[in-house]
Amino acid sequence: MNNPYEIYDLLQDYASSPSPVREVLIGLVWTYCEADAVGLAMSPGIPTRTLPWAGTLSGKSLSELAAWVRDFDPYRATIGMAAVNAGINRLQLPPPGVTLAPHPEGGNNLSVFEHFLSEMKGRRVVVIGRYPGLDRFAAEHGLDLTVLERQPVPGDLPDAACEYLLPEAEWVFITASSIPNKTFPRLAELSRNAVSVLMGPTTPWLPEFYHFGIDYLAGVEMSDHESLRRTVAEGGGVRIFDTGLRYRVAPLTPAATQEWTRQLIARTVQEKESLKRDMTAWYDAGNSQRFPDYDRLEAANTRLSRLDTCFKRLWDEHRDR
Repeated sequence: MNNPYEIYDLLQDYASSPSPVREVLIGLVWTYCEADAVGLAMSPGIPTRTLPWAGTLSGKSLSELAAWVRDFDPYRATIGMAAVNAGINRLQLPPPGVTLAPHPEGGNNLSVFEHFLSEMKGRRVVVIGRYPGLDRFAAEHGLDLTVLERQPVPGDLPDAACEYLLPEAEWVFITASSIPNKTFPRLAELSRNAVSVLMGPTTPWLPEFYHFGIDYLAGVEMSDHESLRRTVAEGGGVRIFDTGLRYRVAPLTPAATQEWTRQLIARTVQEKESLKRDMTAWYDAGNSQRFPDYDRLEAANTRLSRLDTCFKRLWDEHRDR
């Protein structure tokens, strides 16, 4: 990408929808947004009593809240990220990839690291973000692993160390919370030489992350929305991996990304054509007011343009090899 911050344009384009938001929950660990689908983002973890918009979010359009992802206020950005994921999650999951099986004994929050364990052994691994139980996991499996954190605990390094460690790393796991806190573009740029995994429940399912140098998306697949909602509302952290969702890992190889993009284009074309037929019928019926779903049609046009650009870049790159 010529403009690394274009990711925020992409997020808004995909999530753009006039659908009303049914509910927003800001839990201790996770923020939950429900519209046509459910989206999550990690809560800021900064206590406050002065949120001026508390009690006013339900009923706002998904597009309005998704635009908050650009904000530098941590709570607005987090709500924007959850709204973005609610918009994106109404689309299909990536066709390639694997849903990671749950462990009855727990530890499902570390299943992504277990999935890549054989490939990480003997490699220089940097993890951006603190994952509960990771130190024990690394020690048990003899991993050469360094954790970078904005709020480091003993054993972690501060996030500023990314400038020194990421260019030399062989594997990098980037928390998707770096998107709302605005560090993702630089982290992705620094990780270009490594195998990079964008991970966590905050991860948006976007094929365009391929163009930012991301090799794998490790997001979540929701299996029980009500259990997930209840767990978030009751302060759950890693507990959400045992109740309402599981990790899914999708590779962003050129072929896999091209196929995923092709399927999203086909789905978006169907949505656009259906809305155009509805608009024609609306005006043929003698209505002079604006077509009620005009904003949805415009959003589909914008998303289709983005997808076409992504597919062309992939096509050109694949053809030149």
